[in-house]
Amino acid sequence: MRTIFHVDMDAFFVSVEELYDPSLKGKAVVVGGKRDERGVCAAASYEARKFGVHSAMPLRTAAKLCPHAIFLEGHPERYREHSEKVRAVLDRFSPQVEMASIDEAYLDMTGTEKLHGPPLRAAQSLHDDIKRTTGLNSSIGIGTSRLIAKISSDQAKPNGALYVLPGCEREFLAPLDVRKVPGVGKVTEQNLNALGIHTIADLQKLDDAFLEEKFGAWGLALAGKSRGEDAGSWFSKEVPDSELGGDGGPKSISHEHTYSTDTADLDALESTLARLSEMVARRLREHKLHARTIGLKLRYTDFTTITRAHTLDQPTQLDPEIYGVARRLFRDNWKPGSTIRLLGVRVAQFEHTAGQLDLLGGIEGKQEKWKNALTAMDRVRDKFGEGAVSLARGMKGVFRERTHEALPEKPKKPGPNKPTKQ
Repeated sequence: MRTIFHVDMDAFFVSVEELYDPSLKGKAVVVGGKRDERGVCAAASYEARKFGVHSAMPLRTAAKLCPHAIFLEGHPERYREHSEKVRAVLDRFSPQVEMASIDEAYLDMTGTEKLHGPPLRAAQSLHDDIKRTTGLNSSIGIGTSRLIAKISSDQAKPNGALYVLPGCEREFLAPLDVRKVPGVGKVTEQNLNALGIHTIADLQKLDDAFLEEKFGAWGLALAGKSRGEDAGSWFSKEVPDSELGGDGGPKSISHEHTYSTDTADLDALESTLARLSEMVARRLREHKLHARTIGLKLRYTDFTTITRAHTLDQPTQLDPEIYGVARRLFRDNWKPGSTIRLLGVRVAQFEHTAGQLDLLGGIEGKQEKWKNALTAMDRVRDKFGEGAVSLARGMKGVFRERTHEALPEKPKKPGPNKPTKQ
């Protein structure tokens, strides 16, 4: 029987801000931007949540619900730094750690009882070590699957631990609202409610075939989740659950920017694209990856959104190459004179080695010179901040990196030997 931990940092962005400004403790705090600007809340303190504020809510809506709240733009680099500290603690407890996001992780604790004790004792030790090392609180869920561990950590918040004993999964899930099932959003909840399904117990009473007929593959996923089963991302019997920590690398890297005021200024738009390309390329170099596919996201004032992508013959991690493709995609798809609300650049289809030819002249030596120069720029940014240095084309496009739930995680640094299973 597997033992899976889900560690979720409590109000992570807010808690990190409190470390630097203790006067924020006990107050309604929202991280993500100013109260009167576009964008969404990245995190809210528990005091702000009492007024209905939650992550992904528009900042202006949060300001109406909680007018006395303190709004902070946030410090992404601080959050990454403290996430790395948390990861270092997790690595001491299990050889199999999978970061689900910058502030949550799964640990396979199967077979570590001789080293750390039974599950609840191990959870308490882990909880205490995180607090002692980072000054931050966490909630830990324990179960026989990722799903049970994740839901139980949510039930344990704030600053608690909850262990669902093997064999008690269905009983634990039954009284919970269907919205507690990971992946069930507002639309799915409404569709389920229309069928008379309000709790997970209601799901458990239905045949898999009925749910598959109504929702397709997602219906089979819901059936499996209602029983607390893990069987891959869709929780279908045909897809075995992957080993925790088996593949910790990113599948894609993206950055977006929402303008405070919509713009049709071509120079400003292309400068933003250049800056976004720099940010994406830097993440590629941090992960020692090269991308074959480069994508553009373009959103107009009326919220019409266009996404386009181009696959290169040879992968790259260089700012000018990524920007060149992004700009071409933009010029091919933008309606001149139309105002833009949001731009985004995304890369995917990763490889660990670069090709022999490049877009900057077709010679390997020239690409190597660019790589060396850009790596030096990365070191300057590490020391003095993201805005310390930029390519000329992106200088006018420098903007504050917005804080959001899916901040790109820096790659794990080599550390001491991990404990082995006993």
